[in-house]
Formats: sequence, C-alpha cells, structure tokens
Amino acid sequence: MAESYRYSSNRYKKGWMGLWRIIAGLLMVISISTLAEKKTLHIYNWSNYIAPNTLADFEQETGIKIIYDLFDSNEVLDGKLMAGSTGFDLVVPSASFFERQLEAKVFQPLDKKALPNYKNLDPELLKLVANYDPDNQFAIPYLWNTTGIGYNVEKIKQALGDDAPTNSWDLVLKAENLAKLKNCGVSFLDAPSEIFATLLHYLGKDANSQLASDYTGSATELLLTLRPSIRYFHSSQYINDLANGDICVAVGWNGDIVQAANRAKEAKNGVNIAYSIPKEGALVTFDVFAMPADAKHPQEAYQFLNYLMRPDVIANISDHVYYANANQQATQLIKAEVRDHPGIYPPADIRANMFTLKLHPAKLDRLITRAWTKVKSGK
Repeated sequence: MAESYRYSSNRYKKGWMGLWRIIAGLLMVISISTLAEKKTLHIYNWSNYIAPNTLADFEQETGIKIIYDLFDSNEVLDGKLMAGSTGFDLVVPSASFFERQLEAKVFQPLDKKALPNYKNLDPELLKLVANYDPDNQFAIPYLWNTTGIGYNVEKIKQALGDDAPTNSWDLVLKAENLAKLKNCGVSFLDAPSEIFATLLHYLGKDANSQLASDYTGSATELLLTLRPSIRYFHSSQYINDLANGDICVAVGWNGDIVQAANRAKEAKNGVNIAYSIPKEGALVTFDVFAMPADAKHPQEAYQFLNYLMRPDVIANISDHVYYANANQQATQLIKAEVRDHPGIYPPADIRANMFTLKLHPAKLDRLITRAWTKVKSGK
C-alpha cells in the first residue's frame, strides 16, 4: 500500500513538473516574442536618401532590427498617412506636406529629453522649419534640397549650341528649347505640387497661389505645350538615366542629380552631368522625420532619431546622398566636394531667390491632382 502511494505520489509530482516545464517554456517563448517585437523599427523614407551603411551600423550598435520601405513622392506618403494605421514608426515627409498632416493629427509630439543630440541642429534652419512645425514640437529636420535642372553638358550643347540657357528655366520651360531636346530625352519629377509651384514662379505668379485659375489656366496650358517633348514623369528613375546617358535633361532634386554625375564618373562612360539652380529662383524643400501617432515602437524610434543627429552619422549621409543636412556640428565633417558644391550648399546670392511651398487647402490639392493627371495623359 505504501509503495503504491509512493508510486502515485511520484507520478503526481512528475506530472506537475512536466506541466511547469511546459508553462515555463511558453512563458519564455512569449517573453522572447515580446522582446523581438520591441526590438523592431519600421521606417518609411525616400528612395536613395540614406548612406549605404547607416541602417546596418545602427542595427549593430543597438540590436534593433529595421524594416525599411521606400517611396518616391509626397503624394504616396500622404495617402498612406491619411488612410491611417500605416504600421510605420518613422516617416519622412517634406515640410509643406507635413504641415497638412500635422493638422490632421497624424503625428505625435516628440520628447526632446529623449533626444540629447537635438542640440546639434542649426537654430536658423529650425526657425525655418518652425514655419511648418510651430515650436518644433513634432519634426526633426533631416535633409534639405532644391528643385532645379540636371543636364548632360555635351548633349545640351549639341542640341542648343554653346549659348544654351543652362542657368535659366528657359532651358526646359520654353517649348521651342524643349522640343530640340526631345530626342535626347527629357524627364520631369512626378511631383505636382513642386512642378506647379515652379511654373507659377517662372510665369511671374505667386508660387503658392490659392487661385484655382492659376493652376487650371496658364500653368496647365504651359505644361500641355511642353508635354509632347517630355519622355516621362518620375521621381527617381532619372538618376540612372542621366548617369547612363539615356536622357539629357531632368527637372529634379539637386542631390539626385549630383548622385547621377558621380555614378557617371565612376562608370567612366564619358557622360558629363551638371546641375543648375536657375537664376529666376528655385524651390527649396526641407524633409523631416516625424513619428506617426500610432507608432508601435516609439522608444526604438527615439534611439534612431538621436543616432541620426550624431554629427558623424549625418555627415556620412550627406557625403553619400549629396544633400545638405540641418546639423551645424556636422558641416566640418562633410567632404569638401560636397560642402563646397554650390548646388548642394548654395551661396547667399542664390539662396536669396529661393522660395518654399506652403500648405494648400484640400480642395485646391484635389484640383491640382486632376490637372496633373490631365498633363500626364497629354489630353
């Protein structure tokens, strides 16, 4: 009887021990799963807009796994943010789009105490960004750029002669000039807000006009006149196409075009690419990092933002993507060929003619989108 009791007791104990092992295993799986979830960061950024080693270095330093997705127009990002539940922890809108998104309450305010490297940012640039982000509560300025003209020096000279107006919007906005460039390839950004602002400025109108007739009238009419000479509208394809000599002129962003020039040099293919900020003035745009209100990994996002504001990290990014940054402590660390490039860090006389984009009412944005669709279809 006693032996039978001991047998039953041992079996009972073994049963409980087995059960506890199962529970402990489940708890461990849950714990590991939770830890893995916390160590993830989802970023949505522009294409060709970070150094090759930035993400890998951050992952190695922190153990945080980055999911990195790309877009190539503000309109794409805007659509996702306005739809809600993006799953992104950090996004990179241009400041003018950020202003509207801020009104829609899609972002959360940033805790500056979690960002000790914030002190490295340029106060003057922070003041400019504050026009879109009052008191700099929601955004971290990342890089800034100009919209100008990238061109193949030799092909432009062949088509238009030695006196081609490469320092003027006339090069691409006068129909007779663009028609002569059609065969060697013309590209425009697929960025309606920026292209319309550029055309309005060129036509002597307010680049941020609130008048519907300015968009549906003279600006659309000019674009439709130019349309037969434009091979395509795209916001990233032109980089490789310029570098390879597949197109000869592009209305694009300065850093992209300098990237194209450097790729051509590295390939030693005989293609010589230059960038011009037209004398009439050009659009300057600030791109910012912001945290969606529903971000699932805010602590990891803060770690990444603070990492980006390290002078050595952001200087390396500028060296690779050829865009100016907002970190005043990084300037001395940037390569001279980037720091001294007038197309990347423009001199004061050129900056004086630059203009920025302002927030459009939603109704006007819809009208601009319809006008842009009409232009792209050529009808």
